[in-house]
Amino acid sequence: MKLSIKNKIKFSVTVSFFMLSLLSFGQDEAQNLVPNPSFESIGKKPKRLGSIESATGWVSPTGVRADLFVDSKVENVSTPLNIYGKEYAKEGGNYAGIIGYLPKGKSTFKSRSYVMTKLEAPMKKGMNYCVKFNISLAEASKYSCNNIGAKLSKKPFGTDSKVPIIEDASLLHFSNDRKIFNARFDWTEICGTVTAKGGEKYITIGNFDSNQNIRSERMKKDPKVKVKQIMAAYYYVDDISVKLLSDEEMCECQANDGGGVSYSPTIYQRTFNISEEMTATDRVEIQQVFFAFGKTKLATEGAASLELIAAEMQENPDMKLQINGHNNSMEDSVGAENDYYSDMDNKRIGVVMGYLTKKGIPESRLIASRKGSTVSNDVNEEDDEDLKMAKNRRITFKVR
Repeated sequence: MKLSIKNKIKFSVTVSFFMLSLLSFGQDEAQNLVPNPSFESIGKKPKRLGSIESATGWVSPTGVRADLFVDSKVENVSTPLNIYGKEYAKEGGNYAGIIGYLPKGKSTFKSRSYVMTKLEAPMKKGMNYCVKFNISLAEASKYSCNNIGAKLSKKPFGTDSKVPIIEDASLLHFSNDRKIFNARFDWTEICGTVTAKGGEKYITIGNFDSNQNIRSERMKKDPKVKVKQIMAAYYYVDDISVKLLSDEEMCECQANDGGGVSYSPTIYQRTFNISEEMTATDRVEIQQVFFAFGKTKLATEGAASLELIAAEMQENPDMKLQINGHNNSMEDSVGAENDYYSDMDNKRIGVVMGYLTKKGIPESRLIASRKGSTVSNDVNEEDDEDLKMAKNRRITFKVR
C-alpha cells in the first residue's frame, strides 16, 4: 500500500509520538524516587562524625546524628577504612552509618540514629513500589540485631530529642523474624514490594521497634580488625531505591546472603560412629562441621553435631572446648580480592560459638583457634579437586 506525502508525514509523526511515549513511560517506570541514593552528591566533605547532612538531601530526623563516610584524609569518616571498620561502598564511593541497636544501660551512645530524605515525587495510592536498601554491620559493633527497615511517610520525622522512632516499618527483610544482620563483610540487601497508602513523600532508614521486640546477639571481636569495639549494633547504609512497578512487574530481590558469585555448593559430610565405650572427650572430638564455599550456614548434619557437643558440655561442666576454624586455599585466593570471602575460618568459628552459647554454654568455656587453609587429614589423593576443597571447609574440636 502506497501512502501520499501528506499521509506519510502524518504516519511518521504518529510513529514518532508513539515511540517517544514508550520511551517516556519506560523512564518513569524505572525512575528511582530517592534523590542522591548512594550519598555521592555532597557539599563540604565531612570532618567529623554526625555529618550526614553534608550529603545532598539527607538529614537525621532525631537528635542523634547519623554519619557520612567519604574518600577523605580524615580517618574517622573515610572510606573504605574508618573509625568503625572497613567496608567498600555498595555503589559509588560513599555511604552512611547508623546506630541500629543499643543494649539497655550499657552504651555511651544516647540513642539510635536514622537517615531520611524527601522523595522526588509522592507515592500513588494503591500502587506497588519496589523498595531496596543495603546494610553492612561495622566490625566495631559489639552487637548485631534484626528489624533494620524503611519507613515511608507523608510527613517528615523531626525532633532534636535523642530518642528512637517507634513506628511500624513499611519494609523489613523477608526473613526478619529469624534473621539477625551479623554479616560484617559485604552488603545485605533489604528489599520488598510496598503498596502505597497514598501521598508518602519521605523515606527513613533505621530500626523502628522497641528494644524488647528486637532480637540481638553479641559479636566476638575479630582480632585482625584494629578498631575499638562499641556497645552498639552499628550499620553502614548504601544504595537506596524506591521504584514504581507496573502491573506486570515484580520486585526482584536477592534471595542469597551476599557475595554475588556462585562457587561450589558442595558440603562434605562424614559418618561419626559413636559407641558406648567412648568417653565424653572422644564423642566431642570426633565431630566435625562442614560448609559450602564462602558460607557459614550450618547444614542439618552440622547442627546435629553441635547439639551433641552442647549436650556433652552441659553434662560435663568443667569441659572447655577449643573450636578450630578452617577454610580452603581457594577461599584465601578469592578473599584477597573480595572481603566477603576472606577470613572464613574466623567467621565459621563465630557461627559455631554463637550456636553453642545459645544452647547455654558460657563463652568462657569456648576457645577460638584459627587454622586457615590447613589441609584435612581426610583428603585423599583419589579425591577430585571439589571434594578436596570441601573437606577443608570445616570446624574441628579439641577438648581442653
